[in-house]
Amino acid sequence: MSFENLNIDPRCLRTLKAQGITDPSPVQAQAIPVALEGHDLVAIAQTGTGKTLGFGLPSLTRLVEAKRGKNRMLVLAPTRELAVQVHAVLNEMGRTMKMTTACVYGGVGMEPQTKALRRGVDIVVATPGRLLDHIERGNARFNDLSILVLDEADRMLDMGFLPDIKRIVSKLPKERQTLMFSATFPKEIERMASTLQHNPVRVEVGAIAKPADAVSQAVYTVQQDAKMRLLTKLLRNPEVESALVFLRTKHRTDRVAKTLHRDGFKVQAIHGGRSQGQRQQAIDGFRKGRFRVLVATDVAARGIDVDGITHVVNFDIPNSSDDYIHRIGRTARASATGDAITFVSPQDSVALGSIEKALGRNLPQEEWEGAVPVLSLYKPQGSGGRGRGGSRRRSGRRLSRRR
Repeated sequence: MSFENLNIDPRCLRTLKAQGITDPSPVQAQAIPVALEGHDLVAIAQTGTGKTLGFGLPSLTRLVEAKRGKNRMLVLAPTRELAVQVHAVLNEMGRTMKMTTACVYGGVGMEPQTKALRRGVDIVVATPGRLLDHIERGNARFNDLSILVLDEADRMLDMGFLPDIKRIVSKLPKERQTLMFSATFPKEIERMASTLQHNPVRVEVGAIAKPADAVSQAVYTVQQDAKMRLLTKLLRNPEVESALVFLRTKHRTDRVAKTLHRDGFKVQAIHGGRSQGQRQQAIDGFRKGRFRVLVATDVAARGIDVDGITHVVNFDIPNSSDDYIHRIGRTARASATGDAITFVSPQDSVALGSIEKALGRNLPQEEWEGAVPVLSLYKPQGSGGRGRGGSRRRSGRRLSRRR
């Protein structure tokens, strides 16, 4: 199947062709026809499978055929970075159709956003908190809205946005199309869908809460105080062309970035304590190759859409399996392959077991000179014993990239 078979606007097809995109991903192939028919939709697909075009292409096609108005489509995203990237995609497509867009998020001045919202645009992409500020100040009205999109809906719930979302939705027309896109579908999302949508069609591509098959995953067991030495050693391998390193806190993120910088790496840090300008500068530099390593907290797990990331390193094991899925989903995007490495200390056995249970298998543990025993608390069906240390393999394989 090609995009030409999906009845989207010819101007969108020309833009896709100019970008070298001809065939839809599985989630796009299933979601676009449903959305074009005007149905409410819940689409669940792994990170990096093209969900933005999955809702963007049918929405633009429907908007261009509808009556003109102000602020006709609203896309809510959990982070500034994701909002900026979704806006970039929709803005490029929309320009060819003479549609206007605005991107609304915190950390920057309100005045340009206020002018755009008061004047009215076709498409608004926003983070919930900043948009609610504008609504309460009377800057944004959505009387003409016909399409609402919740992108990364599960993450918005994780970040506590549900009260803000409910207040925003109360200001929107009840007669509208509501599209929800998410990488996971916990019960909280199901409950939210039942209150915001009318008879939604559910599209599910691939296994829920499973990483893409193109991501090769492994564990390095290591003492906490040896992590920095291990990270430096791994990053010096020439196979690591670009790496995204995740930590739990902004203070640890800054410390690791400074240490890597002292060791000669081209590195930047990104976390919630940095200004929007600093965060965007770091992402742009990483995307263009000025920085080889980006050190981040989970604020970046859903907001970075950079092709060509060869390695994701979980310096700190994530607190939940969902966070693990979204972190490692930053590599192996756009049909590429990638490697995901997780550092696990002896005190992390519970977190490791939780992730392995969600994956349905034990992750292989690499053999290296500093490896320490770590008990996995997950026992796959059919295996004997009460958990195990995970299968060991020689670390030389780990950094051999697959093309």
